[in-house]
Amino acid sequence: MHFVYGFCDGNARAAVQECQRRFPDRRILSRSVFTRIHQTLHDTGSLPSVSLHSEREVVRTINTRDNILQMFQRSPRLSTCRMALRIGVSCKQVWRTLHEEDFYPYHDQRVQHLEPCDHAQHMDMCHWIKAHPELLSVILFSDEASFARDGVNNLRNFHTWSHDNQHETSVTNFQRRFTVNVWCGVLGNKLIGPIVFDNNLAGNVYEVFLRNELPGLLEDIPLMIRSQMYFQHDGAPPHYTLHVRDYLNESFLNRWLGLYRNACSAVLRHRCAFMCHV
Repeated sequence: MHFVYGFCDGNARAAVQECQRRFPDRRILSRSVFTRIHQTLHDTGSLPSVSLHSEREVVRTINTRDNILQMFQRSPRLSTCRMALRIGVSCKQVWRTLHEEDFYPYHDQRVQHLEPCDHAQHMDMCHWIKAHPELLSVILFSDEASFARDGVNNLRNFHTWSHDNQHETSVTNFQRRFTVNVWCGVLGNKLIGPIVFDNNLAGNVYEVFLRNELPGLLEDIPLMIRSQMYFQHDGAPPHYTLHVRDYLNESFLNRWLGLYRNACSAVLRHRCAFMCHV
């Protein structure tokens, strides 16, 4: 093992891989075993002796590691505390075992739920846009976002490097917290807006915006582009309330696309966006 460690220039991770390549039928211990053997040989001039008691400890350690890894493979979402409680070891030992095996607790990524038929519809939409690339310059892409007083901060990204704990604090203002909704759009290479909504975005507020505010924002857009322009927004609940749909049906009959509506053709039906001819 020490020869392989030297063959890999003191790289314990590479030594583990090299041993696995040379001795595929043997169980390879963790990287710490290689470094401990090298450190003992460097300090004492001899390899560490293995007594019967230490052999039992090694066997017990190997069995514990096997149990941890097997349970982790069966239930990768199980917390380290529950895993330690079931096996009868400390949480620190579970963490150390997983770390030595190069495991890392990755966070889940939240994504929008899709129905089985959505993938085909999305592909049809992409093919339709690809067949009509001229539409990309006449589509008004829009969205809303909420902004709070304290912004969006991840406290894990804030550190204070010091020899002693300085007990640093971060001041927040939950008693006087507020949020604002901001709408903005992009048409070709032009920025439309932004518009700040005084209250929370609701169906009636969005309808008033479409009727009264949006035409004023488009005054600087050439009339030829406005006559061919499409309006796009996502499937947020205020976007498909009854009042908004009634307004779209009244003003853009058969020229808008939205949730639960058969508009224009089945190819253009898209569950995640509205596109209405303005």
